Amino acid sequence: MSYRFLKLALAGMLTAIGISTAAEAATVVVGGKNYTEQQLMAEITSQLLTAKGFTVDKRAGLGTAPLRQAQESGQIDVYWEYTGTSLITFNKVTDKLDADQTYAKVKELDAAKGLVWLNPSKANNTYGFAMRAADAKAKGIATMSELAAKVKGGDALKFGSNAEFYARPDGLKPLEDAYGFSFGRENVVRMDTGLVYQALKDSQVDVGLIFATDGRIPAFNFVVLKDDKGYFPTYAMTPVIRKATLDANPKLAEILNGVSAKLDDATMAKLNASVDVDKKSIEAVASEFLKGQGLI
Repeated sequence: MSYRFLKLALAGMLTAIGISTAAEAATVVVGGKNYTEQQLMAEITSQLLTAKGFTVDKRAGLGTAPLRQAQESGQIDVYWEYTGTSLITFNKVTDKLDADQTYAKVKELDAAKGLVWLNPSKANNTYGFAMRAADAKAKGIATMSELAAKVKGGDALKFGSNAEFYARPDGLKPLEDAYGFSFGRENVVRMDTGLVYQALKDSQVDVGLIFATDGRIPAFNFVVLKDDKGYFPTYAMTPVIRKATLDANPKLAEILNGVSAKLDDATMAKLNASVDVDKKSIEAVASEFLKGQGLI
């Protein structure tokens, strides 16, 4: 029996009994959600890790709950999550915490689930409500409280939202309760996240759910209403990795923290706009960012 045959046979036996070979240990499954910013972060992460010698299996385009479930079950190794989402949606914490407290709490709670929160970026992709600037000015609406007052006063304003926010525990109904108003089911139009911006621009809705770092906000001349009651927590975008994966590949922390250090609101808005407004490919935008920042 040849040495080569013995080596192949041994590798097959190790795989059969669930012991990873060195090559398999270096494979990282990168996840992402189903909107531009998340697709960009999944691609940026995938390109960077590939350049660093890892084999990458990218699985983007997932919903928030399925993605988190996939990570907890070991199907996804790493993806970029938001501190506020973990705090409220995954860990059911309703306390009002500042940015540092939110990060510390989710880091602590998720550690018990085998997940490690690496360094948070300065990109705070919180939810917001936006209106066309001219319309908001004409109606005298600059804050969420002023929006609530208009609706309670009889203005039948149509609200565009994605289905996830409509049903989330930190979503529409709790927000309406906090501000003491209701759009009414007949005035809520549910659609894909990306379509909300175009619908608002085209006056198909009067108010739209937006993400604070989306490049279409300035491009389409929207104004984001001030969350004057501080309903939304901080949503600091952060790489979250399975502890088992990090233990097997400790260099991943330095690599991913290096990306995190380059991100803030303005940077993410520019990257998102490159895709959504300038119509560049996600792959091209990711590559330009990594090269421009000297990461590859």
